[in-house]
Formats: sequence, C-alpha cells, structure tokens
Amino acid sequence: MTKKWLVTFYSKEVKNEIAKFPMGILAKYARLTALMEDYGPNIGMPHTKHVGKGLVEMRLKAVEGIARIFYATVVHQEIVILHSIIKKTNKTPKKDLELAYKRLWEVRKK
Repeated sequence: MTKKWLVTFYSKEVKNEIAKFPMGILAKYARLTALMEDYGPNIGMPHTKHVGKGLVEMRLKAVEGIARIFYATVVHQEIVILHSIIKKTNKTPKKDLELAYKRLWEVRKK
C-alpha cells in the first residue's frame, strides 16, 4: 500500500525532541503516524483531537507518561508536526499551545 499522506516536521529540532521520548510513547507515536500516512490526519478520539484554528493534537499515553504532539495539515496532503511535549500537568501549558499556533501560522504563511 502506498502512503497517501506525507508526515514532515517543522524543524529538525522538533524531530529530535520526539526522538527523545520514552520508548512506550515512541511506539504509540510510530503506530499513529503510520495510520495518518495511510488514512489522513483525522483518525479521531482518543488518538487525535482538534484544538482549534487548524491545530490538531496527537494524544499519546503509555506507562512512562502522557505526551502531546501538535500538528496541522497543509496543501498536497502534507501533515506538519509543529511541536511536542511530555505532559506534567492535566492542562496543556499555554506557552506550548502558543508556540504550536505560532509555528502553524508560519507554515501556512509560506
């Protein structure tokens, strides 16, 4: 089966941050990313959730903790990973959401 969607990264730093995640979270990330490459960015709850204004979060939970990966879709079936965090509180920190939105705006401006 050929991949229908391309998953890219906002920057090399974003890709490297995700690579540092604990193994259980990385395994979930790899599985969900493969699903998105085949079926598109909207694989639904509990795996993904629309945050608003075109920003979507991938919701990852494993024995090691909880992570969020923020992404958006752009033209030509491309999914751009914008930001990632390991959650330490119940609510996503405002500064992380603001950074994801800032990067979304930059990507769409290109």
